[in-house]
Amino acid sequence: MKLSHRRQFLHLAASAAALPAISRFAWAQAYPTRPVRLVVPFPPGGVFDAIGRPLAEKLKPNLGTIVIENIGGGGGSLGGAAVARARPDGYTVLLGGTGLHVVEALLKSRPQYDPVKDLDPIANVATTTFAIAVNPSVPVHNLKDLVGYAKANAGKVSYGSAGAGTLNHLTGESLKILAGLSDLIHVPYRGAGPAITDLISGQIPMVIAAMNGQVLEFHKAGKLRIVAVVSPARLIGVPELPTAVEQEFPGLVVLQFIGLLAPAGTPKAIINQIAQATRSAVAEQDYQKILNESGLEPDLDSSPEKFRRSLENDIARWRPVVDAIGLKLD
Repeated sequence: MKLSHRRQFLHLAASAAALPAISRFAWAQAYPTRPVRLVVPFPPGGVFDAIGRPLAEKLKPNLGTIVIENIGGGGGSLGGAAVARARPDGYTVLLGGTGLHVVEALLKSRPQYDPVKDLDPIANVATTTFAIAVNPSVPVHNLKDLVGYAKANAGKVSYGSAGAGTLNHLTGESLKILAGLSDLIHVPYRGAGPAITDLISGQIPMVIAAMNGQVLEFHKAGKLRIVAVVSPARLIGVPELPTAVEQEFPGLVVLQFIGLLAPAGTPKAIINQIAQATRSAVAEQDYQKILNESGLEPDLDSSPEKFRRSLENDIARWRPVVDAIGLKLD
């Protein structure tokens, strides 16, 4: 081959090899060109909805139209699996976090997906805790009274949760262990909304629900009574609510990270673009006010790397608890 022809061949080969990378870069630079689907893995009415719906509005200036799709079931597994299997192009995003990662990583003998390998963290949005609440007809006003009431009515008191294996459920099981309530019955629901509805109607006497504005409104309206929150200290937005820690249950502390994740393999440029848009949204004072008034704490300094570490630490934290309970979902 002549030298000039060889140089021409090498030039063309190099150009061809560069095309996929250039195409991917151009693809990421053009993002987004159509609506982004935000999967909320629980039915409407729970804490994920309380975070996700106002967040979708705040993301619009930077990401355009955000279409929310509620996919409930399996303690969040169905929604998580739908995103894990989606095309990694930035147009399907999950509002997930601690609870979903714990369910799939620790509680399933046949998980629908691997939360660590199949999802790429984008950014944490908020940290939430859980409320222990009762129907107003239950004659208790604090956690000590509730424990005494449950012991006096052994085998007759039940509590609802957002689903088997959710952090709501694990919080309830932690309370059972710490308080010696082996006869407290768990009733799993397909999301917190249905559980709270049954609590208010008197179908169940007790519920463990993630803190959100709806739960607080029902508490203030007298439709349910919060006897404790399981945060390490009283919440900034609702400091009148006592913690389990100050009611002689120092080990009952549960926090959950809730943020955005994408299918593994989503271009890093798109991940970073969504992360920046998320930080901008969370930085807005009115969105922070919405979160605080709902008993949630905004995360003002998240990143893909920080969110990944937090979720991996949560899996490590809950592993011995799950092993002690011996809980498996299938």
